Parts: sequence; C-alpha cells; structure tokens
Amino acid sequence: MTAQDRGLAALGLDGVPALRPLTYPGLPVTVPSLLTGAELLPLLARRGGLGAWTVDGSHRPHPALDNVLDGLGQPPVAGRLPVIAVGSNASPGQLAHKLARLGVPGAVPMVPVRLRGIGVGHSAHIGRAGYVAAAPYSAPEAHGTLVVSWLGPAQLSAVDATELPNYRRVALPGGAYGMVLPTGERLDAAQVYVSVRGLLADPATGLPRPGGGDQAALLDRLLDASPRLRELLGPDAATWVRRAAGDPELRARGTLLFAEEGWVLPWTELNAPPG
Repeated sequence: MTAQDRGLAALGLDGVPALRPLTYPGLPVTVPSLLTGAELLPLLARRGGLGAWTVDGSHRPHPALDNVLDGLGQPPVAGRLPVIAVGSNASPGQLAHKLARLGVPGAVPMVPVRLRGIGVGHSAHIGRAGYVAAAPYSAPEAHGTLVVSWLGPAQLSAVDATELPNYRRVALPGGAYGMVLPTGERLDAAQVYVSVRGLLADPATGLPRPGGGDQAALLDRLLDASPRLRELLGPDAATWVRRAAGDPELRARGTLLFAEEGWVLPWTELNAPPG
C-alpha cells in the first residue's frame, strides 16, 4: 500500500461534520492510527508504551511512534495528553479540519480504547455548525470502546478553542474507568470534554437520549416533539442546520427551548469513580 492509499480521502475518512452537519459525528478510526494531517497511518501495537508502538508507513523496518513524531518536529507521547472523544473528535477528518483551520500541525495518535462507566448522550445546546453534539455522562453499567487521541500542547489548545464555552475538560482516573489499550496495558488517566449545558433527556424515560446516532433523525424527532421548535427551526433537519449554522441568536433561542420543553438533565461530574 502506498502513502497515497492512506490518504483520508482514499480511506473514506475525510468527512468533516463541521462542514456537513447532518453527517455528525462522522466516521471514527477503528484501529490504532497516526493522523498526519491528510493521511492516516496504521499503528502496530506492542507492549512497552504507546511511544514504542511502530508506524506502518513506507519505511522498513517500521519506526517507533516517538521517532516518527520527532522526525515531524512534534512532541513525543510523553509530552502529550490522552483525550477521550465521545463525538466528532473521534473522526480523523473532523480533527484534521479543526487543527488545520487554526494552523496547528496535525500529527495525532488515535487509538480505540476499551473502558467502562461512560455513557454517550447529547449536549442540551445547538452547536456552531447547527448540529446537536454528543456529550458524556456517568453510567456505571456502561462498557464500550471510545477513541483516545494523544494531543500535544498546541493541539490541545486548538481543540479547547473549538469546545469552549459549551464544554469543559475534566480528568478521569484510568483505574476507575478501566481504560485498556489494545495491548492489554492500562491507561493511568485521560481527559474528556463534558457539557456545561446539561444533557438532552428522553421524555419517555427521563434518561439521557442515546448519542452517536443519525443526526438528521435526532433533529427530526426533536422537531416532531415541539411545535415551538418546529416553528423556529423546521420543518425538517436540513432546514434546521441551514438556519442554525448561520444565526447565533437562532441557536440561542433553540437552546433555550430545550430547557423550556423540560428536556434538559443536569450533567453528572465524571472525574469521580463511577458507581
């Protein structure tokens, strides 16, 4: 396989939900990978820490990840912070777009990690691009896999800028959340963005609406459930994102309607052990 074959476009992973809101949350990486701007190189897991994993690029033998990052003038793994993605930050196309837009080099290790205690719902606000983004919450019974990205200082500042003020970043103890790498080694800790706006509730259950699904279907369900919201942003999902993406005041009014309809649950702090 050539370097060109590993381009995001060739892999079908170049989609950017920020530009096409109804595709949110986009396609995540499914295997350990190194995002290098417009390319996604496989990472070959081996014990001894992420920095010792090898990069399956065009060179033989495969170089260690830390050596590749050094060659790109980027911080090694030890100089990066692992950040859990529950929404579009797991999509290499979206992450590359965020970093490129702010002029930050996009060399980022992205690894699916098994963990427990984190549920994925929807933040109770309408985002800049017009979609209703994902948000995590404490769910002691939950087990699954989420993508963790190791971000350098400049990358972390850039991603923070895309999440604030609607989210804030909190630290999670790895042992409490059972974070396990593909090698079976455990993460000591990671961070995650939590919504300060609360979570969208499912009126039928009073629980958070499950996140990560079809954005158009979600918006259509919300429009069907609220004549006031339909008058403001309807009649359909396509109209919603077209109107909301270009109008901060309209987004604010729609977000306020979530609360007035009684759909907002307070978020549960996630930096304490689940249960």
